[in-house]
Amino acid sequence: MAQGYLMFHLNLAFSSIKAEARPEVIRHCYWPLLELAESTGIPIGIELTGWTLQQIALLDKAWVERFRRMLENHQCELIGSGWSQIIGPLVPYEVNRWNQKLGIDAYVQLLGITPKLALVNEMAFSTGMVDMYAEAGYEGIVMDRDNVRLAQGLDHAPLSAIPAHALGCGDQSLPVLWSDSILFQRLQRVVHGDIPISEYMVYVKERTAQDGTVLPIYCNDAEIFDYRPGRFTAESRLHPDGEWARLKQVCSRLKEDLALDWLSPGEALALQAATPNSNIRRLTSVSQPIPVKKQAKYNINRWAVTGRDDLWLNTSCHQIHQALTQEGDVFEYSWRELCELWASDLRTHITIERWDDVVERVSSLNHRLGLTHFRSEVSDTAEPHQSLGEIILPPDVQIDQDEEGLLWTIKTPYVHLVLNARRGLAIKSLAFKSHHFEPVMGTLPQGYFSSIELGADFYSGGVLIEIPGERSRVTDLEWVMPSVRQQGAELLICASIPLAQGVLRKEIVVDVKSERVRLSYNFKLFERPLGIVRVGIMTLLPDSLSLPLAVHCVNGGPEVEVFHLNQEVNHGRAASALVSSTAAFGATDGRLVIKDAKNRRLVFAWNPAECAAIPMLKHQRAQDRYLTRLSFSLCELDDTSCAGGRLVPFTIELSVA
Repeated sequence: MAQGYLMFHLNLAFSSIKAEARPEVIRHCYWPLLELAESTGIPIGIELTGWTLQQIALLDKAWVERFRRMLENHQCELIGSGWSQIIGPLVPYEVNRWNQKLGIDAYVQLLGITPKLALVNEMAFSTGMVDMYAEAGYEGIVMDRDNVRLAQGLDHAPLSAIPAHALGCGDQSLPVLWSDSILFQRLQRVVHGDIPISEYMVYVKERTAQDGTVLPIYCNDAEIFDYRPGRFTAESRLHPDGEWARLKQVCSRLKEDLALDWLSPGEALALQAATPNSNIRRLTSVSQPIPVKKQAKYNINRWAVTGRDDLWLNTSCHQIHQALTQEGDVFEYSWRELCELWASDLRTHITIERWDDVVERVSSLNHRLGLTHFRSEVSDTAEPHQSLGEIILPPDVQIDQDEEGLLWTIKTPYVHLVLNARRGLAIKSLAFKSHHFEPVMGTLPQGYFSSIELGADFYSGGVLIEIPGERSRVTDLEWVMPSVRQQGAELLICASIPLAQGVLRKEIVVDVKSERVRLSYNFKLFERPLGIVRVGIMTLLPDSLSLPLAVHCVNGGPEVEVFHLNQEVNHGRAASALVSSTAAFGATDGRLVIKDAKNRRLVFAWNPAECAAIPMLKHQRAQDRYLTRLSFSLCELDDTSCAGGRLVPFTIELSVA
């Protein structure tokens, strides 16, 4: 007998819903959902944040009371979420902990129940989320199956081949209830009247024969039935028969025609976890370190560096988080407000009225915490320039130029660095004492790879700006005359590079007493474009590093995640003409480490409270050689992107520890 389940996501913070429309959403979407469960006897899973539950209680207390009674009578099942719908892999672990604590407190207070099953917010999953959900007390998670199959290389394998348990960073694991993007989208289409019920029934019957697993008939939004938020200029019309009524009809047909046995999500999880293929495995990979929901346009960068101004908002939230942590603030209202500011819906199709409210809330919280705004842009005052002859260097430090003035070589007892003044101070080579001064990062010249596909120079330390709508592609690979200054134990090599959109102020700082080099990028007179801005583009030198390589970083959890470069990777590959990338690392503590087979380390560190840039990796083989590049994105392009916003100054430190 075929088996399936229904789960509905309730979200009054939905990006396109205006605050004044929330009572209408409750009437048109949330009440019919409870009535569907009562009239059909289907034990529907209902997932909502603590914030949404609280808002419903304020606007329509009767709904909460009825929901509570239905939970007591096992007519439906509560699925946990947190206080806010937060993208966990982009948020510091402590914020994720608070979000779960505050959410569970709200469930207990308003419903008298603690959920055992949690839906991964926006299906944005990382290995560290397993540890976080287990620590919060959950006994299982709901996650989208399709992109995990891509991450596991199982996209062409039977659905039953996917693991039934997710392994965390250590030995902790949780059973997973799988949702299915195609199944829920097909149900939406039949309910909206885009396809006939007969066609839908044929599709589900085929899936029943193929899958051999519990069918996640629906696991998505409730607000799309009998309601349209006005996100798009051309939205589908409401079905004249009533969409909740049509949904009830479809559910009845599934029961009658296919003999579908309806399970609660908890029952489905128990059944799925008990199948013979209950192997435990990590669900991510280096090509998909943070799988999310739906098709490729939905990737982690959607909530990191797109929207109205995600970079600024995420940076602000990191700044507030660091302030609360440093002050030892344990007041729930402070963390509750921060969780609300980190909600995913503020980073997508948010209305201008709600965005203005967000900006005001950030400003108010900054004022309360005594925080200042980000560093101002560079001034028009030129830095004092010193010629190499005027600088009094320590006896063990050298700065030399080649005869053409192209290459600048800086040598300290700890670092050997060669910069290319012809290419905007691109790094030709960088070597550390710990690596016996064997260069590990720099420039691979044209001709290094025999394939014409890679027939270019691959520099380090550069900037790439692309604006498809203007057919514009800009880099910083220009002639510069650097200024050089000595400041304590640091050498500062600076250049201002005019670009079409403004001026890039680039600074390279060498610490003469340690194995550290810093690169800073400050944009003057720039407006955040409708396009991509990637800085700190670093090229590893493969002749100096031993395969296999591995990437180490934290993605919202308590522990470091390890990704082995055992496959080709291109996080910056465009998903379409309107979506500029497909993946990234969260690196929520501002640190990413690359290790080679001999345990040599290259450490990239930045402060996300100064700039919450997102790291992206490319790793491509070319016969017996490989190209590995790491870049930091300040802006990507997708359907949520809006013109305007800020390009926050970014500083990255390179070291070996």
